[in-house]
Amino acid sequence: MTSSEDIKPARASLGDCNLCPHRRDLLTEGRCTPGDVCVRAMSGRQIERFFRVNPSLADDYAGDAFWERRAIAARYLSQKKLLPLIQDPDEVVRRVLAYRLPIEALDALIGDPDREVRVTIADRLPPDRVERLATDPDYLVRQYVARRLAPGRLFRMIRDPDRQVRVTVAERLPVESLGLMRDDPEPEVRLKVAERIGLGEVGLLISDPDWRVRARLAERLPPEALAPLLDDPDPDVRAIAEERTARNPAKGTP
Repeated sequence: MTSSEDIKPARASLGDCNLCPHRRDLLTEGRCTPGDVCVRAMSGRQIERFFRVNPSLADDYAGDAFWERRAIAARYLSQKKLLPLIQDPDEVVRRVLAYRLPIEALDALIGDPDREVRVTIADRLPPDRVERLATDPDYLVRQYVARRLAPGRLFRMIRDPDRQVRVTVAERLPVESLGLMRDDPEPEVRLKVAERIGLGEVGLLISDPDWRVRARLAERLPPEALAPLLDDPDPDVRAIAEERTARNPAKGTP
């Protein structure tokens, strides 16, 4: 069995100062420290500390062979050095760009193969430009689009193949258009429709097969319109309708 005395703390990754171009200036000036603040170490934490102390040197590492060094340097790069990295082969580098590129340059990453890059683009693009991602193959990207697209432009997403995307659409679609989603195959979507649809159209959902939808209607319908739900096959729906009718006898069904 290994004793506690045999367990030694992991040694910090050490970069080779002999191969480092900063050994004659930064090292002597105390702006880098072997095993702690070091750009040559194969350690993301040490590299991050190095650029935090020496942000002006990030441009020198935009084309470094080590992906993590490029990705961390990208957080500190000047704007003129960001654009050439759009074609970087590592997705972590491109994710940094998705956060840092100016809005007008984001279109170049709309078709990026990495999901996280496209999610960030969908989150940052202005509403009048995010529609280009409405047919993205990844549901999460489309959900971001559904959250940010102008409500009047959500019609094209009413039939989205993903349930959660359609739930988001039902939450934001103009009320006068919610009737277009009343026959959605997913009860979660129809429940959102029942919560928001205009009272003049609530009756369109009165025979919905899901009890939760009918229960929401029982909570929203005016008492004088609750008669169909007093005989609902679900006891919870009937209870809601009966309780609301009892509280409004003058408006209830005789």
